[in-house]
Amino acid sequence: MRKIVVLDGFTANPGDLSWQGLEELGEVTVYDRTKAEETAARAAEAEVVLTNKVVVGREVMARLPRLRYIGVLATGYNVVDMEAARERGIVVTNVPAYSTESVAQMVWAHLLTATNRTEHYAIENREGRWSRSPDFCYWDAPLMELSGKTFGIVGLGNIGQRVAQIALAFGMKVKALTSKDVVPAGVEKACLDELLAAVDVLSLHCPLTANTRHLMNAETLRQMKPTAILINTGRGPLVDDEAVADALAEGRLAAFCADVLTEEPPKRDNPLLRQPNAFITPHIAWATKEARWRLVRVATDNVRSFLNGSPVNVVGCRERP
Repeated sequence: MRKIVVLDGFTANPGDLSWQGLEELGEVTVYDRTKAEETAARAAEAEVVLTNKVVVGREVMARLPRLRYIGVLATGYNVVDMEAARERGIVVTNVPAYSTESVAQMVWAHLLTATNRTEHYAIENREGRWSRSPDFCYWDAPLMELSGKTFGIVGLGNIGQRVAQIALAFGMKVKALTSKDVVPAGVEKACLDELLAAVDVLSLHCPLTANTRHLMNAETLRQMKPTAILINTGRGPLVDDEAVADALAEGRLAAFCADVLTEEPPKRDNPLLRQPNAFITPHIAWATKEARWRLVRVATDNVRSFLNGSPVNVVGCRERP
């Protein structure tokens, strides 16, 4: 029976989902977490390995002679040495678009938190503040109406397009930096400089590349309105953490909303964690039960297709040189 190893299954399935579909395809061993030094030993007899964040590099592959398939439990596949996989004829697959709705939802949860401060007031009122108020209402932070404001998007993939649809539903003007020749109705293409100067909200949805690393830095942040809100649910290194923290501290940026950081988990001295207008969630935009169910289902279907000889969602090469 084929041996299938899941190196870090806990985040995708902490126990509220089932691996049954995968178990029908072979002898499955699921580890909650795997340290780098444990990877080769745990996958030693496996033909199929699934990983989310555990790196499967060249040296690990060299110690896994039976390995024929790596399934990434995510959309991004930077945890796999693709060149080494190609050389060894190892198929690499990912799970595209499984979390589009959930991540788009998180973008708006963050934005509405920054503009309406619902959590702040809920906490205050649990402690009796509204009960002590001399008036029928109170507020101690600016409240922003989104209708009529300009929403900027960097990257119009599946998530960027869904976020744009929601922005339009809020009555916002939408501008986007994208390589696409044709953009959705209601969306206006813009260059980066134009986007930075115009937006009231900027949301990042582009891939992390050499060109986009620290796209938001001290220089680009200075081009934005001091009342603007920056949102990052894409990749942590798209922003320079220290530059954003400085902009917040100096009042040159109204708020920073992020579900991802450059280092995860962050060090306790990360300057963003000290900023009151930095709203940080722990990389959970993808983690709704519905999205995780799709992730596990598609990952299982990917393995089944590979075993049947017709792999899908392939990002590597299965042919030996």
